Amino acid sequence: MSDEPHGLDRGLTNYGDRDFARYLRRSFARSMGISPGLLNKPVVGIAMTPSGFNNCHRGMPELVEAVSRGVLAAGALPRPFPTVSLGEVFLNPTSMMYRNLMAMDTEEMIGAQPMDAVVLIGGCDKTVPAQLMGAASADLPAIQLVTGPMSTGRHKGQRLGACTDCRGFWAKYRAGTVDAEEIAEVEGRLSVTQGTCAVMGTASTMACIAEALGMSLPGTAAIPAVHSDRLVAAEETGRASVRLIGTKIRPSQVITQKSVENAIRVLMAVSGSTNAIVHLTAIAGRLGIRISPERFNQISDETPVLVDLKPVGDGYMEDFHAGGGMGALLRELRPLLHLDTVDVEGRTLAERLDEPAGWVDRKVIRASDNPVSPLGGLVTLKGNLAPEGAIFKRAAATLELFESEGRAVVFTGLEDLSRRIDDPDLDVAPGDVLVLQNAGPHAAGMPEAGYLPIPKKLARAGVKDMVRISDARMSGTAFGSIVLHVAPEAAIGGPLAAVRDGDRIRLSIKDKRIDLLVAEDEIARRLADHRPPPAPTRGYKALYRRSVTQAPEGCDFDFLASGTN
Repeated sequence: MSDEPHGLDRGLTNYGDRDFARYLRRSFARSMGISPGLLNKPVVGIAMTPSGFNNCHRGMPELVEAVSRGVLAAGALPRPFPTVSLGEVFLNPTSMMYRNLMAMDTEEMIGAQPMDAVVLIGGCDKTVPAQLMGAASADLPAIQLVTGPMSTGRHKGQRLGACTDCRGFWAKYRAGTVDAEEIAEVEGRLSVTQGTCAVMGTASTMACIAEALGMSLPGTAAIPAVHSDRLVAAEETGRASVRLIGTKIRPSQVITQKSVENAIRVLMAVSGSTNAIVHLTAIAGRLGIRISPERFNQISDETPVLVDLKPVGDGYMEDFHAGGGMGALLRELRPLLHLDTVDVEGRTLAERLDEPAGWVDRKVIRASDNPVSPLGGLVTLKGNLAPEGAIFKRAAATLELFESEGRAVVFTGLEDLSRRIDDPDLDVAPGDVLVLQNAGPHAAGMPEAGYLPIPKKLARAGVKDMVRISDARMSGTAFGSIVLHVAPEAAIGGPLAAVRDGDRIRLSIKDKRIDLLVAEDEIARRLADHRPPPAPTRGYKALYRRSVTQAPEGCDFDFLASGTN
């Protein structure tokens, strides 16, 4: 052990007397029943995120216990500590608004408390990104453990998994093909175990990205939450955290330009959540790493979709795990990956992939010469409607709408959308383009409102998809021909604010463009009259409004990006 302070001697409270501070700390630690022998051990902090408002983290107590076992077995002292927990569907106005709060909480508690390494336990959509953002900034040896996906339910012989199936059934209910009694039955069958959504939504995508970055142990991204191997993985994560104290491998050595590009490859190959782009951008931005839109699209065009899971395909995360998981996927992607990246174990990706391969279910994880799609699932768009960029999930969209032009039907905000979308008198036709304004980070915290519902009168006529455009996000479990993350957002005077009912809008996935077919001088004239929405005046929401960046910068706080103190 080096002369550098370790364990409970790290970061002593400042009373002006270091020896007294150490004496007092040890005294209070002994009040918790810790033996003098353990007080001298290295300390592993365990960032735990249980909450009665977070269904995804129901299994947190078992995971903390298992991690603690591993830490103790490896000769260190585990110290669990709580941080903010973000339950996706229990937060208003949106969990996205509080991701940066959790990231700040995580970073500050890692830095303020005496620990030599930290295990981050999370799962729900914004939780893992927040933990990785905080860990990247704190730059203490860290390792991620995800809670794991839930297992599927059943309804009339059909497998169900939140939340792609919930959206599918809700669309049928809106269209009148499923009645109130059946939708109530389905409600109790969509989410039947602990864990995150059972499909390749944001939570599952971020679990795969954490492993692709090298921040979690190999093979742990997809283990179901209720599987005994999830607890085995937790125990081994505890052991690995103690090894990190010796190797001193830090997040800044693991999260690099190359590992971020590898993560983008995985994002494309799993046809993952559009949200992951914002989160990965924020994580990378904490370390000064930036992937240009051009490079992003290049990676997308080079990387096939290989994983056949909902919302793009047919399977669920439990199938991905049983079919070979991330190991099988990474082996298929090997020719496209940077193999010299290093993970938390200190191994290169090449060393991991040189290990013997197991059985692969080719119905779930396709061979590279038999892809679900030859192109990656996500692309960035530019154009006069999104001069700083927008996102389109082409793998979940309708091919016939890739090259289309339509008349704009504009909703000026979330309340306007809610009030008018199902109005029988709404002037809307199947070929129109639905536009939602003022739902970006400044205006509304960037909620998952980009999945604008098909107007009820069109849904009942059989319309399944329309082009939809907004400065909001959509759930990773959603599907459709939807342009998201339009930047700059409408609230700060982006061109989206200039769209009016009846304007023509052109979408071209071939050219990767989204354009408002209105003269530039007319757009400028409309924007000259723009007024931003009123800003909150106190508390965290006021800080958020003052400091949040646009989607292409990850919606992080401007003062937390790399290079700021």
